[in-house]
Amino acid sequence: MHIGIAGLGRMGAAIAARLIEVGHTLTVWNRSPDKAQPLAQAGATVAKNPAELAGRAETVITILTDAAAIDAVYGGTSGLLAGEVASKLFIEMSTVRPQTEVELAAKVRQKGAALVDCPVGGTIGPARQGKLIGVMGGEAADAARARPVLEQLCRRLEHVGPVGAGATMKLAINLPLMIYWQALGEALAMCRDLGLDPARVLDLLADTSGGANVLKVRGPAISAMLKGDDPGPTTFDIDSGRKDLRAMIAEGRSRGIDLPLCERTLDCFEQASRDGWGPRDGSAQSVYWSGRRKT
Repeated sequence: MHIGIAGLGRMGAAIAARLIEVGHTLTVWNRSPDKAQPLAQAGATVAKNPAELAGRAETVITILTDAAAIDAVYGGTSGLLAGEVASKLFIEMSTVRPQTEVELAAKVRQKGAALVDCPVGGTIGPARQGKLIGVMGGEAADAARARPVLEQLCRRLEHVGPVGAGATMKLAINLPLMIYWQALGEALAMCRDLGLDPARVLDLLADTSGGANVLKVRGPAISAMLKGDDPGPTTFDIDSGRKDLRAMIAEGRSRGIDLPLCERTLDCFEQASRDGWGPRDGSAQSVYWSGRRKT
């Protein structure tokens, strides 16, 4: 299949590389052209703008920062919807509020095309291995059409309802994770004066009822950070966590749902960002808080 990908951040680039590996023809575009060069070297064609990308591809995947980026990439005279896109399929994988996807789907339908929203759980490692978790929203026929591509990216793919349902489910998936990073930081702060090896502490926590599954993956990196060592590449940074927490809180308010833990966790993430930790991996929130003294 000829697939277009707009948005080549960490996840977009990893997804693009995976699709090249499994045999698809790719056209890519990114606002910062330099991010497309490794994929061009791997065989992808680089489009000069989103409209050209949409004109070339049968299916278009977008994975963008926020609602404003979605508006910019889909709209305008050189946007994805600027040209003839009737009968094409758009798979929108950004982590945004559901209403953003609902409004976008209406614009896509007006052009005679189809859209599903399918944000994914996982980071760049699972993306490269085709082991993400996908939560898809869309009409049944559109979801069936998107499934062959998404199954090459995901170890588990769930069609959870109409357009927007995928976005809702993704916020729900990320919610306890963001709170857990803060909770883990508080737990580490409680035992920091014991003088134990961080790897030992994390191994013990991971083996208890208070240990989240993510510790099995991120535990070594957290241990490295606690020791002052290199934890490896950032997969999902604290600033992205702040963005998602804001979206969760806004969505909760729109539904009449009180999310006090999200609100307090956002305050804590904001403190970390103000202290310069925003670009660090989301799991670094635990490290930041574990070393923070009450003022």
